[in-house]
Amino acid sequence: VQLQASGGGLVQSGGSLKLSCVASGRTFSAYVMAWFRQAPGKEREFTAAITSGGRTEYEDSVEGRFTISRDNPKNTVYLQMNSLKPEDTAVYYCGVSRSFGRIYTSGSLYTYWGQGTQVTVSS
Repeated sequence: VQLQASGGGLVQSGGSLKLSCVASGRTFSAYVMAWFRQAPGKEREFTAAITSGGRTEYEDSVEGRFTISRDNPKNTVYLQMNSLKPEDTAVYYCGVSRSFGRIYTSGSLYTYWGQGTQVTVSS
């Protein structure tokens, strides 16, 4: 099983980026998929998650700016990030939980992780 995240980069404040995470090795269409992020010197924190049916949940600071989506046939989850701020700078990780419908915000309840992609927002 492998999760490959991509799409990170350097962007100015107010800009946009779209992250992608492709899963291979098994099908995750039934499971909750999520994005977490880890800023320098901080713990990994929940950012957004989506169930197989499309129900979503967001961390308060990204609500209204970020949109998580998924393409089940492609085994892919996306994170569209708009109106980026310097405080959004972090390594972003995609994760898959064994949950079929309940969204967990604790990273300990996610079984599979991608390698992370760096997002840097300059002021």
